[in-house]
Amino acid sequence: MTIESVIEILDARLLCGQDRQEEEILSACGSDLMSDVLAFVKRDTVLLTGLTNPQVVRTAEMLDMNVIVIVRGKDVPPATLEMAISKNMVLLCTEYTLFEACGRLYQAGLRGVSDRF
Repeated sequence: MTIESVIEILDARLLCGQDRQEEEILSACGSDLMSDVLAFVKRDTVLLTGLTNPQVVRTAEMLDMNVIVIVRGKDVPPATLEMAISKNMVLLCTEYTLFEACGRLYQAGLRGVSDRF
């Protein structure tokens, strides 16, 4: 699934990473616990979370994740946006809840990290 497809499925706003919309995503992970993300996530995964602090970007960077979706329409602090831009990441924001956003992507064919390995 492309990042552009994720944007369409989630009616998401693209906050940064406009030039990466054609890249492929292989799986998704929805979590607000970055320790779980560190334990289970693989590269080429989109991270869906309700957290908006810079730690989300740091965690994604450690795992070679390039796409983060902030759920529930939360405002992203400038520090988080600036860090995502500096790391060349795609940062999206959707009004859907974490549960519904994950469900929409799953229904469209994107699978979780456990289904990849």
